[in-house]
Amino acid sequence: MANPVKLLSIEALPGDCSEVIGLVTVSYCVSRWVGGDVVANFKNWTVGGELKNYTQLIDKALEEVSQRLCAKAEALGAKAVIGVRFGTTQVAHGAAELIGYGTAVR
Repeated sequence: MANPVKLLSIEALPGDCSEVIGLVTVSYCVSRWVGGDVVANFKNWTVGGELKNYTQLIDKALEEVSQRLCAKAEALGAKAVIGVRFGTTQVAHGAAELIGYGTAVR
């Protein structure tokens, strides 16, 4: 198996020995079951604490976005993606979008 593409938050590789390929972006939209929202909101309004189902949902989304970034970069011939950032937005009630982006380099 070839070396996997590395996702890095650093802005430049040490020694600046990389060739910039370009921007890579991916997004992933995910929604929760409405019953799960009711339970989470009830917990949020009453006792507080971590909403574990949402944490698991975001962890899954982060993993999916990371895999998609690697696949997109690999298709461009990249060895790494630098300056990786993630962002999230609410696209509809009970649905969120996770966005990942960075600069593909070799």
